[in-house]
Amino acid sequence: MKFSTYAGPLVAALVYSCPVLAANSSDNEPTLQLSTDSAFNFQFLIALGNALTGGSDIDPVLGVAKNIKAGDMASYSKEFHKLARDTKAQAQNPENAYDPINVRDTWFSASHYFRRTDFYLHGNWSNPLINSLWAEQTAAFNKAIAALPVPGKRILIPAKEGNFTIEAIWFGAPNSENRTLPTLVVGNGYDAAQEDSYHYFVAKALERGWNCITYEGPGQPTVRRKQNIGFIPDWEKVVTPVMDYLLSEKADVVDKDQVVLIGNSMGGYLAARAAAFEKRLAAVVLVPGVWNLYASFTRQLPSQLMDMYDAGNFTQFDKELFSLRKSGKLSTNAAWGLDQGLWSFYTHSPSDFLTQSKQFQLEDVVDKIDMPVFVGDGEYDDLTPGQAITVAKALGNKATLYQFNGTSGYHCQTGALQDLTRTMFAWIHKTLANA
Repeated sequence: MKFSTYAGPLVAALVYSCPVLAANSSDNEPTLQLSTDSAFNFQFLIALGNALTGGSDIDPVLGVAKNIKAGDMASYSKEFHKLARDTKAQAQNPENAYDPINVRDTWFSASHYFRRTDFYLHGNWSNPLINSLWAEQTAAFNKAIAALPVPGKRILIPAKEGNFTIEAIWFGAPNSENRTLPTLVVGNGYDAAQEDSYHYFVAKALERGWNCITYEGPGQPTVRRKQNIGFIPDWEKVVTPVMDYLLSEKADVVDKDQVVLIGNSMGGYLAARAAAFEKRLAAVVLVPGVWNLYASFTRQLPSQLMDMYDAGNFTQFDKELFSLRKSGKLSTNAAWGLDQGLWSFYTHSPSDFLTQSKQFQLEDVVDKIDMPVFVGDGEYDDLTPGQAITVAKALGNKATLYQFNGTSGYHCQTGALQDLTRTMFAWIHKTLANA
Protein backbone atom coordinates (compact mmCIF):
# COMPACT_ATOMS: atom_id res chain seq x y z
CA MET A 1 0.00 0.00 0.00
CA LYS A 2 1.25 3.48 -0.91
CA PHE A 3 0.35 6.55 1.08
CA SER A 4 0.26 10.01 -0.47
CA THR A 5 2.41 12.69 1.10
CA TYR A 6 -0.83 14.37 2.21
CA ALA A 7 -1.87 11.43 4.36
CA GLY A 8 -2.72 12.34 7.93
CA PRO A 9 -4.59 11.02 10.97
CA LEU A 10 -8.28 10.30 10.87
CA VAL A 11 -10.39 12.61 13.00
CA ALA A 12 -13.45 10.84 14.40
CA ALA A 13 -16.71 12.80 14.38
CA LEU A 14 -19.69 12.50 16.68
CA VAL A 15 -22.54 11.00 14.69
CA TYR A 16 -26.21 10.26 15.01
CA SER A 17 -27.57 6.73 15.12
CA CYS A 18 -27.93 6.25 11.40
CA PRO A 19 -26.23 4.47 8.51
CA VAL A 20 -25.27 7.68 6.74
CA LEU A 21 -22.89 10.55 7.07
CA ALA A 22 -23.44 12.92 9.97
CA ALA A 23 -21.29 16.03 10.31
CA ASN A 24 -19.37 17.08 13.39
CA SER A 25 -20.62 19.70 15.80
CA SER A 26 -20.19 23.18 14.34
CA ASP A 27 -17.23 23.99 16.61
CA ASN A 28 -15.24 21.21 15.00
CA GLU A 29 -16.34 21.80 11.42
CA PRO A 30 -13.80 23.01 8.84
CA THR A 31 -16.39 25.21 7.07
CA LEU A 32 -19.16 27.67 7.84
CA GLN A 33 -22.37 25.75 8.55
CA LEU A 34 -25.37 26.67 6.39
CA SER A 35 -27.88 24.89 8.63
CA THR A 36 -28.08 23.81 12.23
CA ASP A 37 -29.15 20.43 10.82
CA SER A 38 -26.02 18.56 9.72
CA ALA A 39 -27.89 16.61 7.04
CA PHE A 40 -29.23 19.77 5.42
CA ASN A 41 -25.84 21.46 5.64
CA PHE A 42 -24.32 18.57 3.69
CA GLN A 43 -27.04 18.72 1.03
CA PHE A 44 -26.47 22.46 0.60
CA LEU A 45 -22.77 21.77 0.01
CA ILE A 46 -23.73 19.33 -2.75
CA ALA A 47 -26.00 21.92 -4.34
CA LEU A 48 -23.35 24.63 -4.18
CA GLY A 49 -20.67 22.33 -5.56
CA ASN A 50 -22.60 21.85 -8.79
CA ALA A 51 -22.12 25.55 -9.56
CA LEU A 52 -18.60 24.68 -10.78
CA THR A 53 -20.05 22.92 -13.81
CA GLY A 54 -23.24 24.83 -14.54
CA GLY A 55 -25.49 22.68 -12.36
CA SER A 56 -26.57 25.39 -9.92
CA ASP A 57 -26.07 29.03 -9.03
CA ILE A 58 -24.72 30.17 -5.68
CA ASP A 59 -27.18 32.82 -4.53
CA PRO A 60 -30.31 30.87 -5.52
CA VAL A 61 -29.06 27.92 -3.47
CA LEU A 62 -28.23 30.18 -0.53
CA GLY A 63 -31.69 31.72 -0.86
CA VAL A 64 -33.23 28.28 -0.60
CA ALA A 65 -31.01 27.46 2.38
CA LYS A 66 -32.20 30.63 4.11
CA ASN A 67 -35.87 29.71 3.72
CA ILE A 68 -35.69 26.01 4.64
CA LYS A 69 -36.56 25.11 8.22
CA ALA A 70 -33.77 23.06 9.76
CA GLY A 71 -34.73 19.39 9.92
CA ASP A 72 -38.03 19.91 8.09
CA MET A 73 -37.96 17.58 5.09
CA ALA A 74 -41.20 18.98 3.68
CA SER A 75 -39.75 22.49 3.83
CA TYR A 76 -36.62 21.28 2.03
CA SER A 77 -38.63 19.76 -0.81
CA LYS A 78 -41.00 22.74 -1.06
CA GLU A 79 -38.24 25.34 -1.39
CA PHE A 80 -36.16 23.36 -3.90
CA HIS A 81 -39.30 22.60 -5.90
CA LYS A 82 -40.03 26.31 -6.21
CA LEU A 83 -36.47 26.96 -7.36
CA ALA A 84 -36.66 24.07 -9.82
CA ARG A 85 -39.88 25.42 -11.38
CA ASP A 86 -38.50 28.96 -11.56
CA THR A 87 -35.29 27.74 -13.19
CA LYS A 88 -37.22 25.62 -15.67
CA ALA A 89 -39.19 28.73 -16.65
CA GLN A 90 -35.91 30.59 -17.22
CA ALA A 91 -34.65 27.72 -19.37
CA GLN A 92 -37.79 27.95 -21.49
CA ASN A 93 -37.25 31.66 -22.17
CA PRO A 94 -37.00 32.02 -25.98
CA GLU A 95 -34.12 34.48 -25.57
CA ASN A 96 -31.92 31.61 -24.37
CA ALA A 97 -32.14 30.01 -27.78
CA TYR A 98 -29.58 32.56 -28.99
CA ASP A 99 -26.97 31.25 -26.53
CA PRO A 100 -26.43 27.48 -26.36
CA ILE A 101 -24.46 27.77 -23.11
CA ASN A 102 -27.47 29.48 -21.52
CA VAL A 103 -29.57 26.57 -22.67
CA ARG A 104 -27.14 23.99 -21.35
CA ASP A 105 -26.45 25.45 -17.91
CA THR A 106 -29.99 26.56 -17.13
CA TRP A 107 -31.35 23.11 -17.95
CA PHE A 108 -28.55 21.49 -15.95
CA SER A 109 -29.53 23.65 -12.97
CA ALA A 110 -33.23 22.93 -13.35
CA SER A 111 -32.51 19.20 -13.52
CA HIS A 112 -30.37 19.36 -10.41
CA TYR A 113 -32.99 21.29 -8.42
CA PHE A 114 -35.65 18.71 -9.33
CA ARG A 115 -33.30 16.01 -7.98
CA ARG A 116 -32.82 18.01 -4.79
CA THR A 117 -36.62 18.26 -4.45
CA ASP A 118 -36.93 14.47 -4.61
CA PHE A 119 -34.20 13.69 -2.09
CA TYR A 120 -36.27 13.37 1.10
CA LEU A 121 -39.44 11.86 -0.40
CA HIS A 122 -38.68 8.14 -0.38
CA GLY A 123 -40.34 7.29 2.92
CA ASN A 124 -43.67 7.04 1.09
CA TRP A 125 -43.26 4.85 -1.99
CA SER A 126 -46.71 5.80 -3.28
CA ASN A 127 -45.92 9.52 -3.42
CA PRO A 128 -46.50 10.42 -7.09
CA LEU A 129 -43.78 13.08 -6.89
CA ILE A 130 -41.14 10.33 -6.77
CA ASN A 131 -41.84 9.61 -10.43
CA SER A 132 -43.10 12.98 -11.67
CA LEU A 133 -40.07 14.86 -10.34
CA TRP A 134 -37.81 12.27 -11.94
CA ALA A 135 -39.52 12.77 -15.26
CA GLU A 136 -38.87 16.50 -14.89
CA GLN A 137 -35.22 16.07 -13.98
CA THR A 138 -34.66 13.60 -16.81
CA ALA A 139 -36.27 15.83 -19.43
CA ALA A 140 -34.27 18.84 -18.23
CA PHE A 141 -31.02 16.89 -18.21
CA ASN A 142 -31.67 15.60 -21.71
CA LYS A 143 -32.06 19.16 -22.97
CA ALA A 144 -28.80 20.11 -21.25
CA ILE A 145 -26.68 17.28 -22.64
CA ALA A 146 -28.14 17.87 -26.11
CA ALA A 147 -26.48 21.31 -25.94
CA LEU A 148 -22.98 19.97 -25.17
CA PRO A 149 -20.31 20.33 -27.90
CA VAL A 150 -20.67 16.58 -28.37
CA PRO A 151 -24.27 15.80 -27.32
CA GLY A 152 -24.65 13.20 -24.62
CA LYS A 153 -26.64 10.11 -25.50
CA ARG A 154 -28.72 7.82 -23.28
CA ILE A 155 -28.11 4.10 -23.75
CA LEU A 156 -29.87 0.96 -22.52
CA ILE A 157 -27.53 -1.99 -21.94
CA PRO A 158 -29.10 -5.39 -21.19
CA ALA A 159 -27.53 -7.31 -18.33
CA LYS A 160 -26.24 -10.73 -19.34
CA GLU A 161 -26.83 -12.12 -15.86
CA GLY A 162 -29.96 -11.00 -14.05
CA ASN A 163 -33.27 -9.68 -15.25
CA PHE A 164 -32.51 -5.97 -15.51
CA THR A 165 -31.35 -3.32 -17.94
CA ILE A 166 -28.53 -0.88 -17.22
CA GLU A 167 -29.29 2.80 -17.73
CA ALA A 168 -26.26 4.65 -19.12
CA ILE A 169 -25.26 7.95 -20.69
CA TRP A 170 -22.40 8.28 -23.17
CA PHE A 171 -20.36 11.50 -23.25
CA GLY A 172 -17.91 11.69 -26.13
CA ALA A 173 -14.84 13.87 -25.74
CA PRO A 174 -14.65 16.92 -28.03
CA ASN A 175 -12.47 16.41 -31.12
CA SER A 176 -12.45 12.64 -30.64
CA GLU A 177 -13.10 11.71 -34.26
CA ASN A 178 -10.86 9.05 -35.77
CA ARG A 179 -8.83 8.36 -32.63
CA THR A 180 -9.16 6.34 -29.48
CA LEU A 181 -9.10 8.12 -26.13
CA PRO A 182 -8.97 7.24 -22.44
CA THR A 183 -12.42 6.68 -20.98
CA LEU A 184 -13.99 6.95 -17.52
CA VAL A 185 -16.72 4.59 -16.38
CA VAL A 186 -18.52 6.39 -13.55
CA GLY A 187 -20.90 4.90 -11.00
CA ASN A 188 -22.50 6.29 -7.85
CA GLY A 189 -23.86 4.41 -4.85
CA TYR A 190 -26.62 4.66 -2.24
CA ASP A 191 -28.61 7.62 -3.55
CA ALA A 192 -26.94 9.84 -6.18
CA ALA A 193 -28.08 9.64 -9.80
CA GLN A 194 -25.93 9.22 -12.87
CA GLU A 195 -26.98 12.75 -13.77
CA ASP A 196 -25.11 13.90 -10.67
CA SER A 197 -22.01 12.18 -12.03
CA TYR A 198 -21.81 14.75 -14.81
CA HIS A 199 -21.10 17.46 -12.25
CA TYR A 200 -18.91 15.31 -9.99
CA PHE A 201 -16.62 13.84 -12.64
CA VAL A 202 -17.72 14.00 -16.28
CA ALA A 203 -17.38 17.74 -16.96
CA LYS A 204 -13.82 17.74 -15.64
CA ALA A 205 -12.96 14.61 -17.60
CA LEU A 206 -14.29 16.09 -20.86
CA GLU A 207 -12.10 19.15 -20.30
CA ARG A 208 -9.11 16.79 -20.13
CA GLY A 209 -10.03 15.06 -23.39
CA TRP A 210 -11.54 11.93 -21.88
CA ASN A 211 -14.64 10.07 -22.98
CA CYS A 212 -17.07 9.14 -20.21
CA ILE A 213 -19.91 6.76 -19.65
CA THR A 214 -22.09 6.98 -16.55
CA TYR A 215 -24.36 4.14 -15.54
CA GLU A 216 -26.98 2.95 -13.06
CA GLY A 217 -27.74 -0.58 -11.94
CA PRO A 218 -30.29 -2.16 -9.59
CA GLY A 219 -31.22 -0.02 -6.59
CA GLN A 220 -30.04 3.20 -8.21
CA PRO A 221 -32.47 6.02 -9.02
CA THR A 222 -33.74 5.40 -12.54
CA VAL A 223 -33.40 1.60 -12.53
CA ARG A 224 -35.16 1.45 -9.15
CA ARG A 225 -38.05 3.52 -10.49
CA LYS A 226 -38.46 1.86 -13.86
CA GLN A 227 -37.69 -1.75 -12.98
CA ASN A 228 -38.55 -2.06 -9.26
CA ILE A 229 -35.25 -3.77 -8.48
CA GLY A 230 -33.17 -3.20 -5.35
CA PHE A 231 -29.40 -3.31 -4.93
CA ILE A 232 -27.45 -6.47 -5.75
CA PRO A 233 -24.02 -7.20 -4.24
CA ASP A 234 -22.42 -8.86 -7.29
CA TRP A 235 -21.87 -5.59 -9.14
CA GLU A 236 -19.75 -7.14 -11.86
CA LYS A 237 -23.11 -8.05 -13.40
CA VAL A 238 -23.54 -4.31 -14.01
CA VAL A 239 -20.03 -3.16 -14.91
CA THR A 240 -19.06 -6.01 -17.24
CA PRO A 241 -21.93 -5.32 -19.69
CA VAL A 242 -20.91 -1.65 -19.68
CA MET A 243 -17.35 -2.67 -20.57
CA ASP A 244 -18.66 -4.99 -23.27
CA TYR A 245 -20.58 -2.07 -24.75
CA LEU A 246 -17.55 0.24 -24.70
CA LEU A 247 -15.17 -2.23 -26.27
CA SER A 248 -17.58 -3.23 -29.02
CA GLU A 249 -19.92 -0.35 -29.85
CA LYS A 250 -17.35 2.37 -29.02
CA ALA A 251 -14.17 0.57 -30.06
CA ASP A 252 -13.36 3.28 -32.60
CA VAL A 253 -13.09 6.01 -29.93
CA VAL A 254 -12.20 4.11 -26.73
CA ASP A 255 -8.59 3.16 -25.96
CA LYS A 256 -9.12 -0.34 -24.59
CA ASP A 257 -5.96 -0.07 -22.48
CA GLN A 258 -7.03 3.16 -20.76
CA VAL A 259 -10.45 2.52 -19.25
CA VAL A 260 -10.74 3.66 -15.62
CA LEU A 261 -13.64 2.82 -13.29
CA ILE A 262 -14.79 5.29 -10.63
CA GLY A 263 -16.94 4.35 -7.64
CA ASN A 264 -18.46 7.24 -5.69
CA SER A 265 -19.81 6.95 -2.12
CA MET A 266 -21.28 3.42 -1.68
CA GLY A 267 -19.94 3.01 -5.21
CA GLY A 268 -16.59 2.59 -3.45
CA TYR A 269 -17.76 -0.93 -2.64
CA LEU A 270 -19.60 -1.49 -5.92
CA ALA A 271 -16.64 -0.52 -8.11
CA ALA A 272 -14.16 -2.55 -6.06
CA ARG A 273 -16.40 -5.61 -6.23
CA ALA A 274 -16.74 -5.22 -10.01
CA ALA A 275 -12.97 -4.78 -10.41
CA ALA A 276 -12.38 -8.15 -8.76
CA PHE A 277 -13.99 -9.79 -11.80
CA GLU A 278 -13.60 -7.25 -14.62
CA LYS A 279 -9.97 -7.60 -15.72
CA ARG A 280 -10.12 -5.18 -18.66
CA LEU A 281 -9.91 -2.11 -16.43
CA ALA A 282 -6.64 -0.17 -16.40
CA ALA A 283 -7.26 1.35 -12.95
CA VAL A 284 -9.96 1.97 -10.35
CA VAL A 285 -10.78 5.04 -8.23
CA LEU A 286 -12.71 4.52 -4.97
CA VAL A 287 -14.11 7.66 -3.33
CA PRO A 288 -14.03 6.46 -0.59
CA GLY A 289 -12.80 2.94 -0.01
CA VAL A 290 -15.64 0.81 1.41
CA TRP A 291 -14.95 -2.57 3.02
CA ASN A 292 -18.22 -3.68 4.63
CA LEU A 293 -21.65 -2.06 4.30
CA TYR A 294 -23.26 -3.97 7.15
CA ALA A 295 -20.63 -2.69 9.56
CA SER A 296 -21.27 0.84 8.33
CA PHE A 297 -25.05 0.60 8.56
CA THR A 298 -25.14 -0.97 12.03
CA ARG A 299 -22.24 0.56 13.94
CA GLN A 300 -24.27 3.57 15.00
CA LEU A 301 -27.61 1.95 15.80
CA PRO A 302 -28.55 1.83 19.50
CA SER A 303 -27.23 -1.29 21.19
CA GLN A 304 -30.68 -2.36 22.41
CA LEU A 305 -31.94 -2.38 18.85
CA MET A 306 -28.97 -4.38 17.64
CA ASP A 307 -29.51 -6.85 20.50
CA MET A 308 -33.00 -7.49 19.09
CA TYR A 309 -31.65 -7.97 15.60
CA ASP A 310 -28.79 -10.21 16.68
CA ALA A 311 -31.26 -12.36 18.65
CA GLY A 312 -33.37 -12.81 15.54
CA ASN A 313 -36.28 -10.74 16.87
CA PHE A 314 -36.76 -9.12 13.49
CA THR A 315 -40.45 -8.24 13.89
CA GLN A 316 -39.77 -6.39 17.13
CA PHE A 317 -36.67 -4.73 15.65
CA ASP A 318 -38.69 -3.42 12.71
CA LYS A 319 -41.52 -2.25 14.96
CA GLU A 320 -39.19 -0.34 17.29
CA LEU A 321 -37.30 1.35 14.46
CA PHE A 322 -40.49 2.36 12.66
CA SER A 323 -41.85 3.72 15.94
CA LEU A 324 -38.79 5.93 16.34
CA ARG A 325 -39.17 7.12 12.74
CA LYS A 326 -42.89 7.90 13.09
CA SER A 327 -42.49 9.74 16.40
CA GLY A 328 -39.81 12.04 14.98
CA LYS A 329 -37.17 10.77 17.40
CA LEU A 330 -34.64 10.02 14.68
CA SER A 331 -32.26 12.67 13.40
CA THR A 332 -32.76 13.88 9.84
CA ASN A 333 -29.83 11.74 8.77
CA ALA A 334 -31.22 8.66 10.51
CA ALA A 335 -34.74 9.13 9.16
CA TRP A 336 -33.47 9.65 5.61
CA GLY A 337 -31.03 6.76 5.90
CA LEU A 338 -33.86 4.41 6.86
CA ASP A 339 -36.21 5.71 4.14
CA GLN A 340 -33.54 5.51 1.44
CA GLY A 341 -32.27 2.12 2.53
CA LEU A 342 -35.71 0.51 2.38
CA TRP A 343 -36.50 2.14 -0.95
CA SER A 344 -33.18 1.41 -2.68
CA PHE A 345 -32.91 -2.16 -1.38
CA TYR A 346 -36.58 -2.67 -2.31
CA THR A 347 -37.85 -3.92 1.03
CA HIS A 348 -40.33 -2.72 3.64
CA SER A 349 -38.42 -4.42 6.45
CA PRO A 350 -35.46 -2.70 8.16
CA SER A 351 -34.16 -6.06 9.37
CA ASP A 352 -34.27 -7.43 5.82
CA PHE A 353 -32.40 -4.32 4.64
CA LEU A 354 -29.64 -5.00 7.18
CA THR A 355 -29.53 -8.71 6.34
CA GLN A 356 -29.17 -7.92 2.64
CA SER A 357 -26.34 -5.51 3.42
CA LYS A 358 -24.24 -8.36 4.89
CA GLN A 359 -23.53 -9.52 1.35
CA PHE A 360 -21.84 -6.21 0.46
CA GLN A 361 -18.31 -6.88 1.71
CA LEU A 362 -14.94 -7.12 0.00
CA GLU A 363 -13.14 -9.61 2.22
CA ASP A 364 -14.08 -12.58 0.02
CA VAL A 365 -12.99 -11.00 -3.28
CA VAL A 366 -10.37 -8.34 -2.60
CA ASP A 367 -7.49 -10.66 -3.49
CA LYS A 368 -8.88 -10.90 -7.03
CA ILE A 369 -8.34 -7.18 -7.71
CA ASP A 370 -5.16 -6.93 -9.77
CA MET A 371 -5.01 -3.37 -11.14
CA PRO A 372 -3.88 -0.08 -9.54
CA VAL A 373 -6.49 1.37 -7.16
CA PHE A 374 -6.81 4.91 -5.78
CA VAL A 375 -8.42 4.71 -2.34
CA GLY A 376 -9.75 8.02 -1.06
CA ASP A 377 -10.49 8.80 2.56
CA GLY A 378 -11.85 11.93 4.26
CA GLU A 379 -10.96 13.38 7.63
CA TYR A 380 -14.60 14.26 8.39
CA ASP A 381 -16.23 11.28 6.68
CA ASP A 382 -17.86 9.06 9.29
CA LEU A 383 -19.89 6.92 6.92
CA THR A 384 -17.27 4.17 6.86
CA PRO A 385 -14.59 5.23 9.36
CA GLY A 386 -11.39 3.27 9.02
CA GLN A 387 -12.66 1.22 6.09
CA ALA A 388 -10.58 2.98 3.42
CA ILE A 389 -7.45 2.02 5.35
CA THR A 390 -8.68 -1.57 5.57
CA VAL A 391 -9.30 -1.66 1.81
CA ALA A 392 -5.87 -0.19 1.06
CA LYS A 393 -4.07 -2.60 3.37
CA ALA A 394 -5.87 -5.57 1.83
CA LEU A 395 -4.86 -4.41 -1.65
CA GLY A 396 -1.22 -3.96 -0.62
CA ASN A 397 1.03 -2.40 -3.27
CA LYS A 398 -1.86 -2.16 -5.72
CA ALA A 399 -3.40 0.63 -3.61
CA THR A 400 -2.60 4.29 -3.20
CA LEU A 401 -4.33 5.60 -0.07
CA TYR A 402 -5.00 9.35 -0.16
CA GLN A 403 -6.19 11.26 2.89
CA PHE A 404 -8.29 14.37 2.17
CA ASN A 405 -8.05 16.69 5.17
CA GLY A 406 -9.59 19.96 6.32
CA THR A 407 -12.14 21.53 4.00
CA SER A 408 -11.67 18.65 1.55
CA GLY A 409 -12.43 16.08 4.21
CA TYR A 410 -16.19 15.63 3.88
CA HIS A 411 -17.78 12.50 2.44
CA CYS A 412 -16.78 12.16 -1.24
CA GLN A 413 -14.98 15.51 -0.90
CA THR A 414 -18.33 17.27 -1.20
CA GLY A 415 -17.79 21.00 -1.51
CA ALA A 416 -14.18 20.46 -2.63
CA LEU A 417 -14.60 18.86 -6.05
CA GLN A 418 -11.69 20.82 -7.52
CA ASP A 419 -9.35 19.22 -5.00
CA LEU A 420 -10.87 15.79 -5.64
CA THR A 421 -10.62 15.95 -9.43
CA ARG A 422 -7.13 17.52 -9.39
CA THR A 423 -5.86 14.78 -7.12
CA MET A 424 -7.70 11.99 -8.88
CA PHE A 425 -6.62 12.92 -12.41
CA ALA A 426 -3.02 13.51 -11.35
CA TRP A 427 -2.97 9.95 -10.01
CA ILE A 428 -4.75 8.51 -13.04
CA HIS A 429 -2.43 10.17 -15.56
CA LYS A 430 0.68 9.14 -13.63
CA THR A 431 -0.59 5.59 -13.23
CA LEU A 432 -1.47 5.17 -16.90
CA ALA A 433 1.82 6.73 -17.99
CA ASN A 434 3.75 4.22 -15.87
CA ALA A 435 1.68 1.20 -16.90
